[in-house]
Amino acid sequence: MEIETLFDGATYTLTYVVFDKGTKDAVIIDPVLDFDPASGKTTKKSIRNLLEFINDKKLNVHYILETHAHADHLSGAHELVTSYFPKAKIAISERITEVQETFKPFFNFPPSFKTDGSQFHKLLKDNETIKAGSLEVKTIFTPGHTPACASFLIGDALFAGDAIFMPDYGTGRCDFPKGDAEALYDSIANRIYALSDSTRIFVGHDYQPNGRELKFETTVGESKRSNIQLKSSTKKDEFVNFRRKRDATLNAPKLLLPSIQVNIAAGELPQAESNGKVYLKLPLTNAE
Repeated sequence: MEIETLFDGATYTLTYVVFDKGTKDAVIIDPVLDFDPASGKTTKKSIRNLLEFINDKKLNVHYILETHAHADHLSGAHELVTSYFPKAKIAISERITEVQETFKPFFNFPPSFKTDGSQFHKLLKDNETIKAGSLEVKTIFTPGHTPACASFLIGDALFAGDAIFMPDYGTGRCDFPKGDAEALYDSIANRIYALSDSTRIFVGHDYQPNGRELKFETTVGESKRSNIQLKSSTKKDEFVNFRRKRDATLNAPKLLLPSIQVNIAAGELPQAESNGKVYLKLPLTNAE
């Protein structure tokens, strides 16, 4: 098993290509569609970088795996499947339906918007193992950041999305709708930290605290020893109190509203309107 890492500096997002060097079987985890909110323009720089690597290695992409419905970047999953890998399947936790049910009324989506997860090709169950050619991918539900967060265990590598970050940064925030600090504690302490200490963790973002160089790989053992927000010795109430206080000080991600309405639809943009243009909604809140 080989792992290729791509970093989108605009959103601090890490995309992974996991592949078998011999068979060429591959999965993509958390791809990015570039979006400039000021101009409303989408571009394919991140997708082109991804395609360059996949084409160079002549990989056969079986799945595009989403760790959750991201709130900080648009997913490139739909674009990849419709334009480049028509045989690949987009997969996400079956709990994505809870996120869809939450945001359908928030965006006042029409009745035709389905909240059964059918925009995705496969809804994954907890502890389910799927085959991607010679690769085996085990889904481990790790909710808390969102209810639909899942981590993917492939060999000795866990792709943890936004549940846990590098030890010097900590864990994911829990202040999004149906986010839950208690659930995140359980996900990390009882599920991620239950894995072998030698299990490698690949994080979904790296915000490079204090200007340090990019890092994206740690281990369960290192996280248990030195994660600044949740070590193996950290008590649940201590973490929950910390997380709630810290989350109360955080601003919303700048791409929150565009990202959520696209990503709960597996990365598919809304249908073009009568003038041929595609529009994203921006709900306004009255100032107090």
